[in-house]
Amino acid sequence: MMNDAASSKAGAAIPKSSGKGMKGIKRQKWIFLLLAVGPAYAGYLLFTLYPNFMSVFYAFMKWDGISKKEFVGLDNFVFMFKDEFVWRALSHNLVLMIVLPILTTVISLVLAHLLINKGFREAPFYKVIFFLPNVLSTVVITLLWIYIYDGSNGLLNGVFRLFGYDNGGYYWLSDPKTALWLLLPPMIWGGVGFYVIIFMNAMKGIPKSMYEAAILEGASHFTRLHTITIPLINPVIRITLLFLFLGGIKSFEIILVMTNGGPAGSTNVIGLYMFNQAFSQATQNYGYASAIGLFLFVILVGGKVLIDRLVPKSDWEY
Repeated sequence: MMNDAASSKAGAAIPKSSGKGMKGIKRQKWIFLLLAVGPAYAGYLLFTLYPNFMSVFYAFMKWDGISKKEFVGLDNFVFMFKDEFVWRALSHNLVLMIVLPILTTVISLVLAHLLINKGFREAPFYKVIFFLPNVLSTVVITLLWIYIYDGSNGLLNGVFRLFGYDNGGYYWLSDPKTALWLLLPPMIWGGVGFYVIIFMNAMKGIPKSMYEAAILEGASHFTRLHTITIPLINPVIRITLLFLFLGGIKSFEIILVMTNGGPAGSTNVIGLYMFNQAFSQATQNYGYASAIGLFLFVILVGGKVLIDRLVPKSDWEY
């Protein structure tokens, strides 16, 4: 009886939460969420969703950004599918979408595998060197490679002269046959370092005992890379290919600064063509540019689906 009385007194001493108190706590939580997340969501709505919705609206208009909008229905899309420059630009994107992911992924995988499994003491230094281009802005990378390709004082021609071959001050970016392919080295150089770091971090999660067993069986570096490393980090490779594939579709900055689509449209890509249609004084048409943007969005979604099918998910465990 005394214990019951004591417990009832103790229970009476604990104040019960009032309805007003709970409402106040909930209000504080909502205020905190609004202040913490609200600005980010507002920026997303204002600078991402709203422009995307407006681009769908403009795709059915003829508008130069100043004069009155004119509704043209599907005319922009009909003209786009008949526009040979669109398909030529897409063919250049196709080259980048195929070559850029393959070369960047292979080079990054090989470098990461060697740095992890060779046990170089200088591996941290190499990581910094490989990652250095990612610290530089795209414009800086582009200007460096413009200097390398320069015909008069370019580094590439200087290397050829060093080995006794004088090509007469050849301007590499002025030849329509080579200009597109010469855009690949700066793109690869600017991205390899990032993926080397990603692959190295993924490889560190693989037990060393698997590599040791393979070495005892006489497996070469290529065999270990092919049979152990690649299958076990397949999810990371899959995401890498997806990013690089979509990056090949959206290529813009390096091409804009290096060639602006030239010479004679040999390096023009769909993103740059869309940009010029919207902002060039000669062809200023936001409606047509928006239609191209919607077409580009469909290509991006299709590319994502294609990557999912070509690089299936794996359930490796170790």
